[in-house]
Amino acid sequence: MGHRADNSNDDLPCALYSASQVRGFDRLAIQRFEIPGATLMERAGQAVFDLCKSRWPQARHWVVLAGTGNNAGDGFVVARLAHSAGMRVQVLQLGQRNRLAGDALLNANRWRDAGGLWSEYSQFPEGAELLVDALLGTGLERPVQGPWAGAIRAANAHVAPCVAVDVPSGLHADTGAVLGEAIQAAATLSFIGLKTGLFTADGPDRAGQVCFDDLGVPAAVYANESPMARRLAWPAAEGALGPRQRNAHKGYFGHVLVIGGNHGMGGAPRLAAEAALRSGAGLVSLATRAEHVAPVLAARPEIMAHAVDGPAQLEPLLRRASVVAIGPGLGQDPWARALWALVRESERPLVVDADALRLLASEPMRRADWVLTPHPGEAAVLLGVDSAAVNARRLEMAKRMQCRFGGSVVLKGAGSIVVGSDAVSPGVCTAGNPGMASGGMGDVLTGVIAGLRAQGLAPPVAAERGVCLHAACGDAAARSGERGLLASDLIDQLRTLVNGR
Repeated sequence: MGHRADNSNDDLPCALYSASQVRGFDRLAIQRFEIPGATLMERAGQAVFDLCKSRWPQARHWVVLAGTGNNAGDGFVVARLAHSAGMRVQVLQLGQRNRLAGDALLNANRWRDAGGLWSEYSQFPEGAELLVDALLGTGLERPVQGPWAGAIRAANAHVAPCVAVDVPSGLHADTGAVLGEAIQAAATLSFIGLKTGLFTADGPDRAGQVCFDDLGVPAAVYANESPMARRLAWPAAEGALGPRQRNAHKGYFGHVLVIGGNHGMGGAPRLAAEAALRSGAGLVSLATRAEHVAPVLAARPEIMAHAVDGPAQLEPLLRRASVVAIGPGLGQDPWARALWALVRESERPLVVDADALRLLASEPMRRADWVLTPHPGEAAVLLGVDSAAVNARRLEMAKRMQCRFGGSVVLKGAGSIVVGSDAVSPGVCTAGNPGMASGGMGDVLTGVIAGLRAQGLAPPVAAERGVCLHAACGDAAARSGERGLLASDLIDQLRTLVNGR
């Protein structure tokens, strides 16, 4: 049996593929490597059965929700294996039985011949202790409707945990978007290649614990395909900075200038500035409104805070900086616009966030040395679309922004996406948690990326490492609970994690 892993110990493969790529791998395994399709289906069903037995050993009443495609065939294998193991098993089917074909029909007939319970879905039986979602496969492209949607809603309302076969039914395998209705799985077992949609948009919420089995297909199956994306996680990024020289001084590690903090918004740039320091930048300056200088110095005297009324006061600070982070709390008034106009024409590497992104949208330009960090709303402004369109096609939209504006782009959100260039497949961060949905988190990310950039990391590397470090800090801070998690709680974790501890 092939490799199986789960994201609880982050031992999943890094490569993420589209549904069509994985279907191609499946065909190649059958046609070139002569692994019968029925064998692959048997292995898939066995893998799901093993996962269910491992995770829910006390469950004795199983219900398999089946459709009419190969996904259903996997479900019939699960049902037969569970029945043979002494479980009470029932298959509930949606769609016409005569649409079953090939290996799916073969395993449906095996279930029937074994005397298995097989009926049309109307409702879930009383006492079901485990649900297996084998309803829809990876080829779904239109919203789930009618009885199919009703069955999914009923499964989600059921008290029993649900295991999804390959991908939760109703979830787009490539984008992670919910198409009308989607299964809320406790675990998903993905086959042959991990699907990108499991790790971004609604995927992490709907898939639950993601597990993987390659079904024993040869490594050569993957040889001629580049992944659609790559999983990014902090453990893989540890050691990116390496040990420091014993004779190092602060000048070795760069000087970050954070620009922002319009009236009443002094907290945002302060978070970014402190995050840059805790990420290891040698020096950090802050250009902000005069009213914020004293509070920043009182709270964190290591930040060199400067009152800036306009470009004249900003110019000498720009000359001393090695990296500029602009946008946190910047606003869009004449003060903000004047500072942005100066910075965008400077030769300093930039990290651009928040209001600076909206200013960029009003006068687009390209640069190779900046990192843009939009959330979906800001991405929508940059691309002239609505945020729903961004969330529905996150990977595509991140690529589009990188093509239009250059540099590296971080599209924030569940499964943050990092796009650096066409030469490297996009990265999808699989860490982070819902507790990070609170004010100031993006400001901390801006500071982290700027701090890493100041220490010599190239823009795409700083973006990827910064996103992973930020998410790992969020997960570390959330050990005390997700609700009430503050952006400043991440800063408390930065020093430990950036040193690889």
